Amino acid sequence: MESPFAEPYVHQELNREVTAIGGYYVLNAEVRIPFQGREVFYLTGYAHFDTSCCGAGGCSYARVIGFIIAWKTRKDKDGHVISIVEPVCDPVSRRKIRGLIKHNGIVQQVQFE
Repeated sequence: MESPFAEPYVHQELNREVTAIGGYYVLNAEVRIPFQGREVFYLTGYAHFDTSCCGAGGCSYARVIGFIIAWKTRKDKDGHVISIVEPVCDPVSRRKIRGLIKHNGIVQQVQFE
């Protein structure tokens, strides 16, 4: 049975610079990790700030999309692949997942959808 909180996630193109107000960012990987009998899906990426009035810099990050309900099961009208995910809302689970992600890779920030 699908969760009442499930929602579609449209997969984004990886390794493409996206211009933002202070520079650009790049999503460079889709990652799936096991967590308490479920699978968590997150993206890794980096941001580079080089057009900001406050100076230059950058960071690497992970953006947790959620628990996977259905992985890449269909496409939208433009051909983008869609998965079904459930957001991670529980604070305890978020803390544990944040720890796993930081342990698995070099990221300065872990954000949840």
